[in-house]
Amino acid sequence: MPKKPRKMLGDVNAPSVVALRELIDTQSKDTIRKWCLGYAEDKMLPIFEKHCPGDERPRNAINAARAYMAGSVKFPVVKNIILNECHAAARELDANPVAQAAARAVGQGSAVVHTLTHALGLYFYAAAAVAYDRVGLDASEGDYAAIAEDVCLDYTDALRAVAIENEPNPAKLKWNC
Repeated sequence: MPKKPRKMLGDVNAPSVVALRELIDTQSKDTIRKWCLGYAEDKMLPIFEKHCPGDERPRNAINAARAYMAGSVKFPVVKNIILNECHAAARELDANPVAQAAARAVGQGSAVVHTLTHALGLYFYAAAAVAYDRVGLDASEGDYAAIAEDVCLDYTDALRAVAIENEPNPAKLKWNC
C-alpha cells in the first residue's frame, strides 16, 4: 500500500525558514498581505487550476481577501469564502494531493488578511503542492526536502521583491513555532 503523502512539506527550524520569518518580521501588515496574496495567485492558483479546471473557489478566496483589504467587504464575508469555498475544495480533494495542497496554500494566503502568521502556512502547503506537482507522490524524502527548500527561497525572493527597506511600521508577529 503506498504511503499517504504529507499535507505539508518543509522544516520550521530550517535556516531558510528562520530567515524567512525574520524577513517577514521587518515588514508592514499591508506588505505581508499583498505579498501572500500575490504569491498565492501567481504560484498556487496555476497548480490548482491545472488539476481542477473550472473550480473557482480558491480564486474566489483571493478576490474576497483583496476586496476586504480595499474595504469593500467585511471580514465575515471573507472568512466564509475561505472556509466554505477554498478549504471546502481542499477537503474534497483527498484523491488529488497536488490540488489539495494548492487549495490549502491559497486558503492560507487569503487568511493572511486576518492573521499574518498564516504566511508560513502558505509556504508549507506551497512546498507540498510544488513537490507533488513536480515529482509525484513517490519521490524520496530528500527530493521533497530539496524542493521545499527551493520553494522557501522562491517565496523569500518574492517577499524581497516587494519589501520596504527600513519599514517604519513592521508588523509585530508572534510565531508559535
